[in-house]
Amino acid sequence: MASITNIGRIDCAGEDAQGAIRELRRQLSPRGDVVSPQGRERTIAAFGEPLTPEQVVGRICADVRARGLDAVLDYTAKLDRVTLDPSQVRVSPEELAEAHAKADPAYLRTIRRVRDNILAFQSGILHRDATFRRGKGCELRLRYRPLRRAGVCVPGGAAAYPSSLLMTVVPAQAAGVEQVAVVVPPTPFGGFNTDLLAACHALGVTEVHRVGGAQAVAALAYGVQGVEPVDKIVGPGNLFVALAKRHVYGEVDIDSIAGPSEVVLIADWTAEPRFIAADLISQAEHSPGASILITWEPDLIDRVDEALAEQLARLSRGDLARDSLERFGALILVKDEDEAVALTNQIAPEHLHVSTSDPDRLAARLTNAGAIFLGHETPVAVGDYAAGPSHVLPTGGTARWASGLSANDFLKRTSLIWVDRDGLDALAPDIRMLADKEGLTAHRYSVDVRLEDDPEGGD
Repeated sequence: MASITNIGRIDCAGEDAQGAIRELRRQLSPRGDVVSPQGRERTIAAFGEPLTPEQVVGRICADVRARGLDAVLDYTAKLDRVTLDPSQVRVSPEELAEAHAKADPAYLRTIRRVRDNILAFQSGILHRDATFRRGKGCELRLRYRPLRRAGVCVPGGAAAYPSSLLMTVVPAQAAGVEQVAVVVPPTPFGGFNTDLLAACHALGVTEVHRVGGAQAVAALAYGVQGVEPVDKIVGPGNLFVALAKRHVYGEVDIDSIAGPSEVVLIADWTAEPRFIAADLISQAEHSPGASILITWEPDLIDRVDEALAEQLARLSRGDLARDSLERFGALILVKDEDEAVALTNQIAPEHLHVSTSDPDRLAARLTNAGAIFLGHETPVAVGDYAAGPSHVLPTGGTARWASGLSANDFLKRTSLIWVDRDGLDALAPDIRMLADKEGLTAHRYSVDVRLEDDPEGGD
């Protein structure tokens, strides 16, 4: 059947299938240079030349490091087209309290319920200190302590995202982070959005700065007037935010270098085409966002295509989603379950929805995914908004080795080692052997001097 939409179809039996999938993955990585036409226009206006995103980020970070808040305010005016006085950058306690007082009570109840869901899950998975004793003379401990200060990036360009605030701030709070600084663009959907500010107040966040983009990341990493440097920066953002986080990594820790949102759906004959279409669109409406269906049922692809056409025509963000689906979406036909599993593990998607008759059986073989959603009644929106695990997840194929954000990412671990003389004596032969092999004579002597009754060390 001919495609009703212009979403790409890939038959894995075709010669170009792997090439098409690789190209899709490349486009959605931080190397893909996915920038809107408006973003490119603003780059030229700000810098006088068509710089690459990496060049833009390099210049902004260097300038913020050198000039501090003045540079932040300059780039806010040039790129966000918002002129701020230094006193307007940090949201005052009075503004936060006023936003909370005026907020819809039902909205605040939702914020509190979701916070409780996240807090329960994140506290339940928190790493605990451990002690291991080897004989009577040796004790080994692993100790976890929270980071002192974390920076959270919350998007605010196309929409307000209280969910991103919840999914970043609450895990940090569960870990016991003492200070959380939130940065959000100075837009009607960001730093001037009363719903977002009300959510900050409800979560106990007292430090909110109206700064976005690469300049916000640089301000958090290096510190500027009114913003103390942080230990770690987390949270989603556009390509410039992702590249800025990569740029400052090493100065501070980061959660990931995230690209556009993505979902892979594996479906069999039991799946409902309307549900699949809705799930594909739900990620595509981030625009850009990758939405991929993998199935071994040819008829299902046709039925999903029909459902996509119907839903795109009536959804308020249908045009945005359609553009994203046509650029980054795919309906992929594979030979069987085995090929579906192999291809999905190769793609390593941010979100993976298994919509089959026995999703647990298939999920056991799916090793590379940020989050897996099981069954026909579990849309990705459950994880995006309310379940408990953070929706800040690895993208661009990094789920091969990376994991989603959790409370444990705000902990640092330290090993504590204690031995008495007997314990040292037991370990001494191996220490001496390795020190001799490496030619580090002082290492050996630091043991020998403590075991003076056996200065030669023996064998």
